[in-house]
Amino acid sequence: MFNFITIDENSRIPKYQQIINSIITNISNGNLVIDQRIPSINKFSEEFYISRDTVEKAYNILKERNIISSIKGKGYYITRTKLISKVNILFLVNKLSSYKLRIYNSFIDNIGANSHTDLRIYHCDESLFLNLMTKNKSAYDYFVIMPHFKLEQSTHVSFTSDVLKLLKKIPKEKLVILDNLKDGMERGSIEVFQDFDEDIYAALTEAHPKMKAYNNLILFYPTKTVYPYPKRILHGFRRFCFEHNIEFEYLEEVHENMIIRKGDLFVTIEESDLVTLIKRAREENLTLGKDIGIISYNDTPLKELLGITVVSTDFKIMGEITAKMILDNKKGQYKVPFNFIDRKSM
Repeated sequence: MFNFITIDENSRIPKYQQIINSIITNISNGNLVIDQRIPSINKFSEEFYISRDTVEKAYNILKERNIISSIKGKGYYITRTKLISKVNILFLVNKLSSYKLRIYNSFIDNIGANSHTDLRIYHCDESLFLNLMTKNKSAYDYFVIMPHFKLEQSTHVSFTSDVLKLLKKIPKEKLVILDNLKDGMERGSIEVFQDFDEDIYAALTEAHPKMKAYNNLILFYPTKTVYPYPKRILHGFRRFCFEHNIEFEYLEEVHENMIIRKGDLFVTIEESDLVTLIKRAREENLTLGKDIGIISYNDTPLKELLGITVVSTDFKIMGEITAKMILDNKKGQYKVPFNFIDRKSM
C-alpha cells in the first residue's frame, strides 16, 4: 500500500487530508479493494515520518465515512469500494406515502448514474432522525431531509431545537431541506419547499367560483394521527374562509355512518377519509360534482384516475429541481408550484 500513497511536504493541503485523499483515490482506481488490510497508525506514522495524531485523525474520518473499519486486535480494513467514486446521498423521509415516493422516484430519475442514494424512513420520530443523522453525518456528500416531526401530543412541528442543533453541525453545502421550511433558519443550503399556509389559501381562492354552487363547506383535518399534518394547512384554510366570509365546519374524520346532504362540499386531507366519503356518497346515491363536492389534498395517480378534484403541490417537480440543484452545485430556495386541479368531483 505504501507504494501508492503520496504525501507532499510542500502542499498546502493538511497531511491528514492528503492521507484521506490518497486512500480514496487508490480505492477508486482499484489499487485498494474491499476487506484489504491497511497499515496500522504506528506503521503509517513511521513510514512517512508523520505524527501519530495526524494519521489517527485521517483514519477516524475514514471510519466515520464508512470507508475503513477497525477490528480490535486485528487492525484496519477497507470496507467500501463500489460507491467511493460516486456522490453519496442520504434521503430522509418522514413517512412512506404515495406522494413522498413520487418525490423520491422523480429525484432518482433525475440525479443520474454517478450517484448513490440511500432512502431512510424516520416516521416523524425525532430520536430516530437524530440517531440516523448522528450515525451517518460523515458518510454522505448530501443529506436530503424532509423535516416533519411529531411531539408527544401528536402535534406537528417542522423542526425541534435538537434537530436544529444537529443540522447546524452539517456543512451547509451538504444540506438539502425538502418539502418544508423554517423562517429564521440560516440560509446557504438547498431548499426546495412548499408554503402550506399560502398554498392552500391561493388554491382555494382559485376554486372559490365553483364553491358557490354548494351550501356547506366541511374540512376533515385530523389532529390525532400517526403522522400529523402541518397546522399551517389549517391556518390557510381558515384564512380563506374568513376573508371570503364562508362558514365552515371542521371535523376530525369521516365516520362510516356520517350524514351527508346535497349541497355539501368536503375538503379531505387523509386518504382514508376520502375513501370513506366516496363510499358514503355511493350508499346515499349522491353524485360527485353534482349533489356533493369533494376536494382532496395532495394529488395521486389514483385520484386522477377517479376524477377527484385536488389542491396539490407538484411532487414530480420537487424531485426534479432538487436533483438539478445538486448536480449544478446551486444553492438557494425554490418554491414548488401548488395547484388547484379541477376534476369531476366538484
